[in-house]
Amino acid sequence: MRIGVFTALFQNLPFEEALDKAVAAGVTAVEIGAGGYPGSQHCPVDELLASQAKRDDYLEAIHARGLILSALSVHNNPIHPDEETAVEADTVIRKAVRLAGLLGVPVVNGFSGLPAGAPGDKMPNWVTCPWPPHFLEILDYQWNEKAIPYWREAGKYIEDQGVKFAFEMHPGMLVYNVETMLKLRDAVGPVLGCNFDPSHLFWNGVDAVAAIRKLAGAIYHVHGKDCYVDNLNIAVNGCNDNKPYDQILNRAWTFRSIGYGHGAQVWKDIISALRLVGYDYVVSIEHEDALMSTDEGLAKGVAMLKQANIFEQPGEMFWA
Repeated sequence: MRIGVFTALFQNLPFEEALDKAVAAGVTAVEIGAGGYPGSQHCPVDELLASQAKRDDYLEAIHARGLILSALSVHNNPIHPDEETAVEADTVIRKAVRLAGLLGVPVVNGFSGLPAGAPGDKMPNWVTCPWPPHFLEILDYQWNEKAIPYWREAGKYIEDQGVKFAFEMHPGMLVYNVETMLKLRDAVGPVLGCNFDPSHLFWNGVDAVAAIRKLAGAIYHVHGKDCYVDNLNIAVNGCNDNKPYDQILNRAWTFRSIGYGHGAQVWKDIISALRLVGYDYVVSIEHEDALMSTDEGLAKGVAMLKQANIFEQPGEMFWA
C-alpha cells in the first residue's frame, strides 16, 4: 500500500514545486484537486482535456518523480437546490471524470451532495433524526426525487469513462456514514464507492475497523487524516458541533495529524483491516491540523503511516 498526499495543502505553490514537496516528504502518490472546494490550482482541467500533449507532459512531471496520480478530487454539491450551483458542480464533476479517464486515473473523489428539504427551498437541509414526521418526508424527497435519480444518470456517464466515483462520508452531506454510503451504492451500482476518511467517522463514535469491514469491496480510495475527540466537551454538549474550527479548546472534536487523535495501534488496525478487505492502493494524507504547520503535520503523518503501513505482499503462509 502506498502513502500519498492530497496536494491541496501546497495550493500556494506551483504544480511542479508541489510535486517536489511531496517527494521530499517521502510519499509515492499524489491526489490532486480538479475543482469544487479543493480548487484546481495544480490541475488545469480545460487545458488538459484539450491536449494529449499537455496530458502527457502533466503525467510525465508526476511519474518522473517516482509518483503516481492516485485520484482527482472535486468536492462540491451537484444536487444543491440552487440550479446554477448544481449545474456548475455537475459540470466540474463530469470534466474531472472525463479527465481521469484520459489520464488513466481510476477514481474521482467527492461528496454525494445535499438537496433541499422540499421543492422551492433555497438551501440544503441535513436531517439527523426521524421525528417530527416531516423529517421523514424530507428524507423521502431527498433520496427518491433528487439523489438517486441524479447519481443514476451521472453514474452512467462515470462508468462510460472507465472511472469510479468515491464519496467521502461527511456529516452535512446525504452520504455521511456507512449505511447511507451503501444505500446510494445499492441504488446506483458499483460505479459508486467511498473515499474512506476515518476522521469524519471518529467524531460520531464510529469504529473505523468495523466500518471498513462493512464496506468491503466498496472502498476505492483512502484519506489519512485523524480527529481528536474531546470527551470533556462531548460529555457536556455531545459530538455534533458547529462552532468554528479555530475554537479548538471548546469544540467536541478537531482534525489532527495522524497519530494526534488516535495512536499507532489504531492506525495499524485500520491498515490491517484495509488489507483484510482487499484494499491495497493508496492512503492519501490530508492535512487539516490547525495546531501544526503543513510541513510538520505532513512529516509526522508520514512517519506514523510508515510505522503502521503494510507495504509488501504477505507471500505464502509457510507455517500453515
